[in-house]
Amino acid sequence: MRQEESPLSDYVREAYRVVEYGKQKGVILRVMGAAALRIHCPKYSSLHQALGRELTDLDFAGYESQSDRVEKAFVDLGYEAKQYLSAMMERGLRYRKFFYDARNKRMADVFLDKLAMCHEIVFQERLEIDYPTLSLADLLLTKMQIVKLTEKDVKDSTILLLEHDVGSDDKDTINSDYISKLLSDDWGFYYTVIANLEKIGQRVDMFPQISDVEKQRVKQNVDFLLIAINERPKSFRWKMRARIGTKKQWYNDVEEVVR
Repeated sequence: MRQEESPLSDYVREAYRVVEYGKQKGVILRVMGAAALRIHCPKYSSLHQALGRELTDLDFAGYESQSDRVEKAFVDLGYEAKQYLSAMMERGLRYRKFFYDARNKRMADVFLDKLAMCHEIVFQERLEIDYPTLSLADLLLTKMQIVKLTEKDVKDSTILLLEHDVGSDDKDTINSDYISKLLSDDWGFYYTVIANLEKIGQRVDMFPQISDVEKQRVKQNVDFLLIAINERPKSFRWKMRARIGTKKQWYNDVEEVVR
């Protein structure tokens, strides 16, 4: 079996292998999820593991215009393309592809153009910003868009906010300009992100593995981001939706995929 046909058992090395192969073939892929945190937060990757954050699958972002080429790349790399049903069938699965690594009994999901879950994060013109992962701002938003934040999401977000400062660009910083602009036109997304950032600031104290100095750094970055988001002028659309508030559901129900 040729090298490109042999998925590696190590999650991080495999994530690199997939993105690098895509690059060779002109297919733009970027790592998402916990594996991306291990790659983009090398200083605290051991802490990520010490918090009990295990890697269980691989997630990537790509472009829908390259959908067929994405599938061919994964098949070349030793994966099997899978077709699944959406339990809700309401929003379809056009922007998502699934691949199975039989050798390591592991799934790889590819989100095309966007991540459409509790809230929608559009990747168009964003994938080229960083390599081999999504940008830090997009990585954080993929966690902050989750209405029912889980323990693993808290751990991932904490590590990201511990290793990287909040800034006004994407140069190894969490781009508060991009995030605040995005949320200034979408009250629902804003509401979810604000609530989750506040949770991170509170729940970081629950982890004895994190030093007091490190906890303070996380809280400081949370505060910087909250200030940037709240000080950004809001659109008319945002203001009108804010009047309704939580009386009306402000997020999308997440489709369960029947595998």
